[in-house]
Amino acid sequence: MKRRDVGDLLLLAALWGGSFLFMRVAAPQFGAFPLMALRTGIGALVLLPFVVHASGGAELRANAGRIAWVGLLNSALPFVMFGYATQYLSAGYTSILNATTPFWGAVVAYLWLGERLGRWRVLGLAIGFGGVLVLVWGRVGTGGDANGLAILATLVATLCYGIASAATKKQLGNVSALTGAAGSQLFAALMLLPFAIASWPAQSPDRRAWSSAVLIGVLCTGLAYLIFFRLIDRVGSTRAISVTFLVPVFGMLWGALFLGEATTTRMFAGAATILAGTALTTGLLDPRRWLAGARAGAAPAGKPGARS
Repeated sequence: MKRRDVGDLLLLAALWGGSFLFMRVAAPQFGAFPLMALRTGIGALVLLPFVVHASGGAELRANAGRIAWVGLLNSALPFVMFGYATQYLSAGYTSILNATTPFWGAVVAYLWLGERLGRWRVLGLAIGFGGVLVLVWGRVGTGGDANGLAILATLVATLCYGIASAATKKQLGNVSALTGAAGSQLFAALMLLPFAIASWPAQSPDRRAWSSAVLIGVLCTGLAYLIFFRLIDRVGSTRAISVTFLVPVFGMLWGALFLGEATTTRMFAGAATILAGTALTTGLLDPRRWLAGARAGAAPAGKPGARS
């Protein structure tokens, strides 16, 4: 990666890690549906002008049904799940569980798209699942920060992301990434709007909550998607998705700095285990290369002057 690509990767991780901070601040006052209707609506307002500039309006209209389906899976449902979860779980804890997204993506791709899972990817799935167990073992159902329903909601959200990834490959393969992202935010906002109106808080949220709601829409949705697409164009999707490894770092950092959240040994152990499993599952960590290098290094040297 070039220096500017590394900079974009770090900025994207900081923005997506910040989304858990903003949700933790705003969700208790807004509630899940109003906050996420605002997030998707603001995100759509940021992204749609770029679609219009790229003459993508016709593409959006022609694929509206499929884009709306992806918007339900990739934004509306998981965002609401996170909106619920962050009312009970810390920003750092939730960001760690979010790192299970590629884990679920590999499972869904195997079951739905028939993608092959080699032994190392299967091992990665097992390790990633073990990391989740490290985080939730003995804590589910105890209330407070370890609320069992909130943990389940977070895992449902990441499962939705995994399904959405497969759905995008299967149904939006010919749709530009920018059009798909902007359209998915637009349709997600329209889906959430009736529920947001019905559950709008009786007491108006304070300025801090409103600021967090606006920032999560502008920075963590609109701007973050633009950076993500730029990364995909320059370095490819495999390298771009490595941002998943950095999001929990920033999620825990922002939570500790701005909310005074505690970080525990269990959290670090769970994060390390989940990320190791995710690296194996996605192929970012490939032991076969190490083994091949070791075999090459152990092979007998050729005769002097011989050329390979």
